[in-house]
Amino acid sequence: MKITLDQDRCCGSGQCVLAAPEVFDQREEDGIGVVLRPYAEAEHHDSVREAALTCPGRAISIQ
Repeated sequence: MKITLDQDRCCGSGQCVLAAPEVFDQREEDGIGVVLRPYAEAEHHDSVREAALTCPGRAISIQ
């Protein structure tokens, strides 16, 4: 699963980090999300899907 996060659409809510802390983090200076692992292993697919669904800015895309 390939993961991308559009930082221009990110509002810094942190929902991605709560759903999948092994895949997402936030920048300290402004809280904008970052992808730690652009390709998630199968064990993280459910949490990444949850992160994408709960993102208020719809900034996360998965393929």
